[in-house]
Amino acid sequence: MAGRGKLIAVIGDEDTCTGFLLGGIGELNKNRKPNFLVVEKDTSVTEIEETFRSFLARNDIGIILINQFIAEMIRHAIDAHVQSIPAVLEIPSKEHPYDASKDSILRRAKGMFSAEDFR
Repeated sequence: MAGRGKLIAVIGDEDTCTGFLLGGIGELNKNRKPNFLVVEKDTSVTEIEETFRSFLARNDIGIILINQFIAEMIRHAIDAHVQSIPAVLEIPSKEHPYDASKDSILRRAKGMFSAEDFR
């Protein structure tokens, strides 16, 4: 990976993944594993969590984008991830609006500042 950037991985519904794939994020690593997972109605929580953990373990991924409603299914795994790389960012989907109170990064950041910091 010397001299190359890191990839963006996506775990999302069909519309989200399609949009990012059309934007050019789709890649296969040397083991022919994609950097995305399309979550459908019949996708198990175990499969989502295993894919998430496999993305965390890959050294070619720098950012993991995950639809917030899917992140809620594996919240324990997301909250357990404390390294800065890969960064895990929760994003909205067409069917599920973004709720800032559920975002793990915003909850962590909220504890870092007090009201006096903004005066």
